[in-house]
Amino acid sequence: MSFNRITEQSSHYNDLEQQSTEQLLTWINEEDRKVPEAIAPLIPRIAEFVDTVYKRMEQGGRLFYIGAGTSGRLGVVDASECPPTFGVPHGWVIGLIAGGDGAMREAVEFAEDNDNGAWKDLEEHAIGENDTLVGIAASGTTPYVIGGLAKAKSRGILTACITCNPGTPVSEHADFPFEAITGPEFVTGSTRMKAGTAQKLILNMISTAVMIRLGRVVGNRMVDMQLSNNKLIDRGTRMVMDSTQASYEKAQELLVKHGSVRKAIEAYSAD
Repeated sequence: MSFNRITEQSSHYNDLEQQSTEQLLTWINEEDRKVPEAIAPLIPRIAEFVDTVYKRMEQGGRLFYIGAGTSGRLGVVDASECPPTFGVPHGWVIGLIAGGDGAMREAVEFAEDNDNGAWKDLEEHAIGENDTLVGIAASGTTPYVIGGLAKAKSRGILTACITCNPGTPVSEHADFPFEAITGPEFVTGSTRMKAGTAQKLILNMISTAVMIRLGRVVGNRMVDMQLSNNKLIDRGTRMVMDSTQASYEKAQELLVKHGSVRKAIEAYSAD
């Protein structure tokens, strides 16, 4: 299949090593501003995807991310932040990276070139028809992601992808292809920059909106967040105070006793 790999095109800027630091940062910032503009046209389709995913998750389905390199790391990070932020079980959103967890810190040679690797990883989690799979690949050509999406789609699993090139092989196997065309990178081919930012923003949109639809946010508060450090306990205490007019001491007592902002507010209201 022929397509235009914009992410590999030459940067609009040259002689970078000859520029002042301030000029470099100004140019990077100018490029970064293009990212939200590339995402905006995708919002209606992302919204349709979110509405589909959360209904499947209400029925017991899970959300999977697969990717390699930067793309894989972004998926793992987004998945790992859902339990502490929204108080959901660790198995609800699962991020998988080519080469396994060790690839989060160090590149695993040729792991992304294994077109059977993602499906093997997904099978370890017993992925099924109620689940949803999102493939993340800036280039849209990563064999690990293409193979995983193709196998999943052939088995009736809902698929989506996030890429930064138009008409890629990854999009061929996605029911919901999200193509954020961010243009050539500031440093030619360095897709950890604009492409990575676009992928991160779309992942934020998907997971946050899904969790809101699942009732994991009340008003604008993370009422089910995990109380894993003193900062979060203080934040949760102030949330309880705002909702109940209880004193700081009483709010903290309720929070620690019941384990979440939601349960603390419910207990106060029941008294």
